[in-house]
Amino acid sequence: MTVSTEDHGRRLDLFVADKGLVLSRSQSAQFIKNGFVTVDGEASKPKHKVRHGECVRVVVPETKPLTVVPEAIDLEVIHADEDLVVVNKQRGLVVHPAAGHESGTLVNALLHHFPHMEGIGGELRPGIVHRLDKDTTGLLVVALNQKTHLELTRQFKEREVSKRYRALVYGEVPEDRGIIDRPIGRDPRDRKRMGVNSPTGRASETHYAVLERYPGASLLDVDLKTGRTHQIRVHTQWLGHPVVGDPVYTRRKADRGLPQVAALRSAIRGLSGQLLHAHTLSLCHPGTGQRMTWTAPLPEDFSAVVSLLAP
Repeated sequence: MTVSTEDHGRRLDLFVADKGLVLSRSQSAQFIKNGFVTVDGEASKPKHKVRHGECVRVVVPETKPLTVVPEAIDLEVIHADEDLVVVNKQRGLVVHPAAGHESGTLVNALLHHFPHMEGIGGELRPGIVHRLDKDTTGLLVVALNQKTHLELTRQFKEREVSKRYRALVYGEVPEDRGIIDRPIGRDPRDRKRMGVNSPTGRASETHYAVLERYPGASLLDVDLKTGRTHQIRVHTQWLGHPVVGDPVYTRRKADRGLPQVAALRSAIRGLSGQLLHAHTLSLCHPGTGQRMTWTAPLPEDFSAVVSLLAP
């Protein structure tokens, strides 16, 4: 690729990442350091400032064989074709292997159901372009080939993918709709939590609308404009309305406004995670160019709590 006038002076790692030649800026920097990126035929550094007329070439290395073991874990597949898969992730399923979760993940399940996706996008996260928290349910798209992975990554980066959630939160949210625009970063006092007062916070924007108000709770439709870790959970907590069942961000006595109904209290105590569900996913199919939209109904435990709240 030849550097244009408008890209003159940009860092090489940013140039390579923004042109969609690799999956991310971090991968771009790694490719450059490992000699897979050349400028006019010569190896360079990530901070190199490209100049008008230079020829930047990226050689994608052969993917490493996976060490992740396929596992016969049940998946609810909403859509599947030769390019991508959309699943309705169940509560309790971690998306990809990490410390403490080396097996039993969505990736392990995907490799069993779609073995031809091996090696896409990296050794431990084949096909994964976005995530849901372990106990957040709902729609998640997975790429089945490198071309699709690159295009979906670009769409997420450019905010062309629409993700809408259903969230049941404590308290009766007074505004019919609103925007929460607060930066989110790692909580300096607890590395497992995120917060809006972090010195390393990144711009984060959440739009919400109240679908239903119940005694002591509200059902929200949430539209993410950014995709930070725990974004909805952190933003609704900051708003004063944490997600029902959230074991991390729910303050004590958040449920004090709920009706004193034994069945309702029992159902909430029995939850294994937050009532947050990725309800709708819309994107442009990388293979056909067609805009596609999928929806997934609320899981049973979520529906049960809502039914007990409804008059």
